[in-house]
Amino acid sequence: MKGQTLGVWHNLNGLPQEQLDDLAHRVEALGYTALWYPEAIGYEAFSLGAHLLSQTTTLKIASGIANIYARDPLSTTQAHDTLNALYGGRFIMGLGVSHAPAVEGIRGHNYGKPVATMRAYLEAMAGTELLTPDVESQVVIAALGPRMLALSAELTQGALPYSVTPEHTASARAILGPDRWLCVQQKICLESDAATARQAAAHALCRHLQLPNYRNSWLRQGFSEEDLADGGSERFIDAIVSWGSADAILAHIQAQFDAGADHVCIEPVNPRDAAAPDWNSMETLGPTA
Repeated sequence: MKGQTLGVWHNLNGLPQEQLDDLAHRVEALGYTALWYPEAIGYEAFSLGAHLLSQTTTLKIASGIANIYARDPLSTTQAHDTLNALYGGRFIMGLGVSHAPAVEGIRGHNYGKPVATMRAYLEAMAGTELLTPDVESQVVIAALGPRMLALSAELTQGALPYSVTPEHTASARAILGPDRWLCVQQKICLESDAATARQAAAHALCRHLQLPNYRNSWLRQGFSEEDLADGGSERFIDAIVSWGSADAILAHIQAQFDAGADHVCIEPVNPRDAAAPDWNSMETLGPTA
């Protein structure tokens, strides 16, 4: 994932198989490097990854992120090695500690201290001896704060920061050093009407504004509690969701690259139908456009 490459981050939970397959085929045809997807309470992350890999030939498929509380370190290592052995090294395993409401309220686990829990998990993965030959590790972790970013540099191939500014990207690169992957998720909305774009952006951010991990990250990035109140201030929305013309969005993506990102995965926010993939933006911004 080194070099300035562009991918797509998309929530695939709830999409039926026909739409899943169509999305994978079209993202690959548009020249994107990778298709990222989250794990929540819908599709199981690695089963879904296997299906998407079976539908594509060159596209990298990436969990962004798989919840470490969903399976033990041995199972996770097996999944990483199996998918990469069978599909030519095209699976990037993004792992994360998720959020306390999902871990405790839905899965019924105790939510541990994030950095210590992730360190123990990664060390257990590293201590696993499997018989799968010639598999190169392709593990990144969801990292926002400086300690998790430092851990990603120490024990993985890199980091996947979510909903961050180019200034955060520059700080992350300084922590990671020059050799680790820095894969940055960037929400975008191809809509030039300010009211329409900001309304769609606020809807896309509303759930994340309830989660402490994201709120703490945004406060560290220089936003205030007032910026995060009542659905988010215009200052906050405009910084986190790049909206406007294609040229304006491409300039924002370039700012992420200039700040040190190796890979930017755009999360298209559909200004007209929040549940539907926004093919207009993916086609307009795609590498083959």
